[in-house]
Amino acid sequence: MAKQKTVANYILDCLIAVVAGLIVSVAYYFFQNSNGFAPGGVGGLATITYHLVDYKIEWAYLMLAFNLPIFVLVTIFVDKKLGLFLILYMLVQSFGTMLWQAVGFKPYCKAINGDDFEVVFACIATGVISGFGFSIMLRRFGASGGTYAISALIKRANPALNIAYVSFLMDSSVVAIAFFVYGMQITPVICTLINLFIANIVVDNFLSGMKIGFKFEIITDKPDELSNELIEKLHHGVTEVRVEGMYSHTEKFMVVCIIRKKQIGEMMKIIKKYPGTFANYSKVNEVFGRFKR
Repeated sequence: MAKQKTVANYILDCLIAVVAGLIVSVAYYFFQNSNGFAPGGVGGLATITYHLVDYKIEWAYLMLAFNLPIFVLVTIFVDKKLGLFLILYMLVQSFGTMLWQAVGFKPYCKAINGDDFEVVFACIATGVISGFGFSIMLRRFGASGGTYAISALIKRANPALNIAYVSFLMDSSVVAIAFFVYGMQITPVICTLINLFIANIVVDNFLSGMKIGFKFEIITDKPDELSNELIEKLHHGVTEVRVEGMYSHTEKFMVVCIIRKKQIGEMMKIIKKYPGTFANYSKVNEVFGRFKR
């Protein structure tokens, strides 16, 4: 049974790597490569090189040339299983762009549509779609590309180093290089920044959890009435905790309730019915268990 479960997990890992690679290839083929801007990290260096060679070498080959050696080193020195799945992901991502071209799909190109402003739409689409693909890889494997791989290798060599600086330096260098490579125009730089910003937002929101809630902590001297109303109107469970105010040294009750975002307004209305009640709330990124969405 354990062996079957292990095989099933490997198959699932492979499918996730393939799906994530195809999603990212959609962003790169349809929106990025044909619109004169680069993503961040190692992929950005490959895209800049693609522009420098006047598109005479397939972008897929350049992506593999930049990323595969790094992933091979990760496989050898960091984590064999992770490295192999990253290699599979990169192969699918790279050759996926050739697949869309072979099928005959046309990219979204500013030159075809005749409006330079449309490149902004292309970089937004790239950020959203690629960010979704990155999120799938990060959620399953904790890694999504060459920047992570380089960071992991450097971390192994120097465990005390803050690898966040590595990602920042790589992305910053791509932005700087893009300015000179794309004719010292500001538009490619702005598009690269927008792409990075949106992709990071998508990744952060996806990784923060699909069941986002808000936790209210309410100090009240009428816990029964308040709890009954919350349960009846919001249909969420309530937890009661006995507390003591350190200023007055009087016994109070803290009512804790986790609700959905759209219920915040209704929660405020309920709390205002009880004079002397004090409340605060905070965002909960992931809710497990029996939580009604």
